[in-house]
Amino acid sequence: MEDGKVFIQRASLLDELFEINHIRTIYHMFVAVLLVFCISTLAVDYIDQGRLVLEFDLLFYAFGELGIVTWAWGWMFVYTLVVPYNAVTLWGTVYHASGSKLGLSIGIGLVVAAMQACVLGLFPVYVVVHYQLPPASRFIVTLEQVSIRFVMKSYSFIRETVPVISRRETQRFPTFSSYLYFLFCPTLIYRESYPRNPVIRWDYVRSTAAMILGCLFYSYFIMVRLCVPVFRNEGSKPFSKRTLVLALFNSSLPGIMILLLAFFAFLHCWLNLFGELLRFGDRMFYKDWWNSASFANYYRTWNVVVHDWLYYYGYRDFLWLSNGRFRSAAMLSVFLVSAVVHEYAFTMGFGFFYPVMFCLFAVFGVIFNFTLNDKRQSPLCNIFMWTGLFIGQGVQVCLYCQEWYAQIHCPRTGNGFWELVTPRSWSCNYST
Repeated sequence: MEDGKVFIQRASLLDELFEINHIRTIYHMFVAVLLVFCISTLAVDYIDQGRLVLEFDLLFYAFGELGIVTWAWGWMFVYTLVVPYNAVTLWGTVYHASGSKLGLSIGIGLVVAAMQACVLGLFPVYVVVHYQLPPASRFIVTLEQVSIRFVMKSYSFIRETVPVISRRETQRFPTFSSYLYFLFCPTLIYRESYPRNPVIRWDYVRSTAAMILGCLFYSYFIMVRLCVPVFRNEGSKPFSKRTLVLALFNSSLPGIMILLLAFFAFLHCWLNLFGELLRFGDRMFYKDWWNSASFANYYRTWNVVVHDWLYYYGYRDFLWLSNGRFRSAAMLSVFLVSAVVHEYAFTMGFGFFYPVMFCLFAVFGVIFNFTLNDKRQSPLCNIFMWTGLFIGQGVQVCLYCQEWYAQIHCPRTGNGFWELVTPRSWSCNYST
């Protein structure tokens, strides 16, 4: 099999593109739209209330209980910092001298797996459910648990170091400082060292942090101006196909804007912010996914950080276990894992089960990946890809917003299985 991921020193693609005035003008257009949102909000508040009001009640609500979030994050971080590293060191210390290498490996592996399940599995679920955290705080805990830091990074550390130690007779373990650096650097693939930039560009840090805040407020204005007024009173209308279709297509514009903001805020700004502070040299967190002529290429280029983890530890390991056979099954398994993780994150984040993300990934994602593959390079295919993104984002915004308000106005009357998994928006009608 081919070697693992190779890290090289390179800038993020958007940083390079923003050096071109024509591309930077597009960025300026998005900033202008944000200013228009601010001005329109102030104007409407002045007309309605006779004074300038710029309230952020929804934003403060969504990010409430940050003290509990910080406390939960601290426990997960301390566990991830201490247990996986010391477990690997302990195993490596006695592995070559052990008379039963397999028994030792299985024993320590089971203990670590049980601790992972409790601390990184059950504990964050308990925190989210017990303290009834608001949605943004829920997403912080859930994403830190799974796809940003703890579970995926600890697995990568163990997966990369155990084979190396098992092949060496000399006891040479990864340094604690390299593991600590890995827990914060913007990659999910562990290496003992990475390419490093010589200095920290503090102007870049300040501008990137400002852009993250700008994206946060941008998303807030999209929600309060384009989504809340539409869906808050949607339940007063009887559920029908016409109502659903109109709401779906009305949600396409805010949906695609939220997608672009999420990409820019997290995959570009957030990861580059940590990369700059840690002088991390390889900034290829994404590729030119917007030019994709197939969904297969889009899935590979949208989020390179997560794609690398799924490719090396999911797809390639599956092929290794099957002696290079069942490539389609390996690809399906990756899509299934991705679908389950996305659905878990959205279920925990919103506080209700509505398998929209699972269907989009496990059903439509698989169909598009195999049918709209890299053999199709026509510009029409890029148009079709963007059309699919518009409709897909509209579906997400529409269905999740409808379900959010249905959960508020038509709360569950029991805790039975079908009561928990049946969307309330299918049967909830409420008057304004």
